Amino acid sequence: MNWQEYIDSNPEIMYGKPVLKGTRIPVDLIIEKLSLGETIEELLAAYPTISRDKILACLAYATAITVSD
Repeated sequence: MNWQEYIDSNPEIMYGKPVLKGTRIPVDLIIEKLSLGETIEELLAAYPTISRDKILACLAYATAITVSD
């Protein structure tokens, strides 16, 4: 998955924190909720403006920033 299609970082939005494009939902919020046991379905219900692909992009982003070359 190409997470760059779904995640953006702009200094004028949420102080430059990575967010889901078209929203002000920070990537770290989605990752935190998943780590606490929330399911993708629960996140989709709680945040109807996001898609399954955007949630999966958050996981891909987290993987990309933690994997060493």
